[in-house]
Parts: sequence; structure tokens; C-alpha cells
Amino acid sequence: MNKLFLVMCLFLFGSFAQAQSFFKEFKTTVLEANEKQIVITDSPEFVVGASGIVSHKFDEKHTTIIARVDVVSKDGTKAVLKIEKFEMLSQGAFPDTGIKPVVGDQVTINYLYDRALIVVPNQNTFNEVTKKFNTITWIHPDVVAAYLAKLYRPNPDKKIFQQACYQNAASIIFFGIENKGYFVDCHNFRIVQSIDVKNGGEPELPFYSRINKQVDSSWFSWDSSKISDYNNYYAYLLGQTNTLKGAGIDGVIMNLPFDIVERKDSQWK
Repeated sequence: MNKLFLVMCLFLFGSFAQAQSFFKEFKTTVLEANEKQIVITDSPEFVVGASGIVSHKFDEKHTTIIARVDVVSKDGTKAVLKIEKFEMLSQGAFPDTGIKPVVGDQVTINYLYDRALIVVPNQNTFNEVTKKFNTITWIHPDVVAAYLAKLYRPNPDKKIFQQACYQNAASIIFFGIENKGYFVDCHNFRIVQSIDVKNGGEPELPFYSRINKQVDSSWFSWDSSKISDYNNYYAYLLGQTNTLKGAGIDGVIMNLPFDIVERKDSQWK
């Protein structure tokens, strides 16, 4: 009995530890640096496509984020990271620091990977994913849907999702497409992890939320249209298919402010 109890404890602890280490932040320092790239020590804690930040320490009390980085290659010993502009806290009223990463600066990979948006077809998938990955702080889809309603964009694109991430201090978007789930980096839209999910029923458009009726298009903007096929649209957005199904422009249904009528009068022929 005691052995069985011990085995169960070890199993539960292992499961908990695995959940806790999911997208764990990895911190290290810059080993090499130039204008476009930096090199750090490699680790199994991150994958190619993951993003992070570089922090520069001015003194004992003052440290600031000076750049965003994307992991472009790794060989088990060292990893190469591409330097990008950090836009999450972008403020047009203030100039950029102009400081470039140098040897010794701190690097944090998987930065804010514990906060995520979630794009899934229905409530069943939403419940499955959020329950399974309960160590992640999930931004409720109602928040993103409200943002789409404000923009009159029931067809969110990469830029809109990135802005939603920045507004909610998240670095991951989870997309549920058919029987697969994809953890996607908000900044570079690279897939950093994929899992199997259950197909829990008919998809809602543009995705599961409780306020979809308020997410409508506007004929004042050519970018504002409705998605015709949930799975195909998001698969295309992630580069999982080269074909975009549906009517209208870019696989969406255009809502025109008038009806198109075919005239059969002789004077129109």
C-alpha cells in the first residue's frame, strides 16, 4: 500500500513538474554580439522560433529592455539569436534608447510565454486546452473579440493578433485547428509547440467567444470581412496550407452595402 502511494505521489509530482516547466523562462548572458545577431549558450529549455528579450544593466538600480530576439539556430552548444526591435512597450512620445546588445547583457528566452491568447473553434476545445495547461494565464477570447468589434474586423490578421498580444502583455497565441493545437510566438508568428486536441464540434466565427454577435464587419473598410472557413483561414494564417478557401478577397466574404442585380433589359446588352 505504501509503495502504491509512493508511486502515485511520484507520478503526480512528475506531471506537476512537467506542467510547471512548460515554456519556462531561460536566462543567460550574451557571449558574442554584432549589429544583427547575438550568441548565447544553447539549452533544451527553448526551441528555434522562440523569442525573448535583451536587458542592459546601467548600474545596480537601473536596467532596461533594449531589444527583442528570435532564436534562428541552435546546435546543442550555442544558439544564434536575431536582434529585433522590442515593440511591446513601444511609446512614440519617447525616442529609442539606441543601445545595442553587447557581451554580458542578460537574455531572457520564452519571455512572457506564461501569458497567452487563445483562438479555438468552440467552448469544448477552450475548456480542454485551458484545463490541461492551467499554469498558463489565458487571456479570455472575449477580450480579443471586443478588440475586433471595436475595429470592425471579424477577420483578424497577424498584425491585429500582435497588437492584442502587446495590449495584454502576452507572448503566445494558441490556435486550435481541426485536431491540432499550435502554440505560436506572438512576435514572429513561428510555431514553437504543437499538440493534439479533440474536435469538439462546429466552429464559431471568427473564433469561440461569448460576444461574437458584436463582432461585425464594416463596408467602409476593404479589410473588414467575414471568415468563410474557420480551419482553413487560420491554417493559412499560420502557413499550414497554401490554399485559402472562400468567397471574396483573401478567403473572406465581402459585405457590400448594396445588392448586385443582373439587368436583362435590351438596353443593357
